Amino acid sequence: MLRSVILAASRSSRVERLVETAPFTRDVVRRFVAGTATDDALRATQELVTNGLSVTLDHLGEDTVTAEQAVAVRDEYLALLAALSAGELTPAAEVSLKLSAIGQKFDEKFAYDNARAICAAASEAGTTVTLDMEDHTTTDSTLEILAQLRADFPTTGAVLQAYLRRTESDCRELASAGSRVRLCKGAYREPESVAYQAANDVDKSYVRCMNILMSGEGYPMLATHDPRLIAIAEDRARWFDRSPDTFEFQLLYGIRPEEQARLSADGYTVRVYVPYGDEWYGYLMRRLAERPANMAFFARALVSKK
Repeated sequence: MLRSVILAASRSSRVERLVETAPFTRDVVRRFVAGTATDDALRATQELVTNGLSVTLDHLGEDTVTAEQAVAVRDEYLALLAALSAGELTPAAEVSLKLSAIGQKFDEKFAYDNARAICAAASEAGTTVTLDMEDHTTTDSTLEILAQLRADFPTTGAVLQAYLRRTESDCRELASAGSRVRLCKGAYREPESVAYQAANDVDKSYVRCMNILMSGEGYPMLATHDPRLIAIAEDRARWFDRSPDTFEFQLLYGIRPEEQARLSADGYTVRVYVPYGDEWYGYLMRRLAERPANMAFFARALVSKK
């Protein structure tokens, strides 16, 4: 129920204005979002890489409705990749890309062309791109564009969401040699016809999908903060004789940094998902919906400001 309330709030302009103007917001957002500008993203990346962690950077924004907006997002990614290369932060840092931010909702061919330009810049910079997954209505389109991009940029990563009923099948399709797949729980409000609704059912699906990816020939990227799922992943790595360089854990910026450090110290590759940009509200609310326990961070921020 709490998850549904948070997702509803994520679509409310009134709640967004209240959150943006609250006196504690800036400090709380800074915990989860690197900042609004490219320099902020580079600063956060440098700090994480120095501490032995890998990074994937997401320029926030998905409500793109014009070609001009899509080109602006594309150009921001091109500038970011050039800056990462100049700062010698690749290949430890890659980028995550929402196709909706570069035109998918109104022109799939245009979105593909923009994504291709970003993938080419990433390749030149010595790194790669992962295509973020959004609500279920875009899944087929995203996977089709992924297949096209992989023809020339085979390391382009996919994201699959365990709460969708179709995801086990998608995992089987993508668990091939050289295929990079990020497995997450999912954070959009979806109908029961396409998505599991109960948290326990989502967790069970996550484990089934994890087993498919870990037993396959691809490169699984396990995105979760759930201690139980992390422990299962460590067990699965031993069961399937996976060396630490054949998969990775992914965790969000600002969430469970002590666990990020522990996993890294244990020899695992740990990639931190670092968002930046002005459009932080929708991202932040979905993260809270994905794991409502994160509300505790807000509660502590409120208490500290009293």
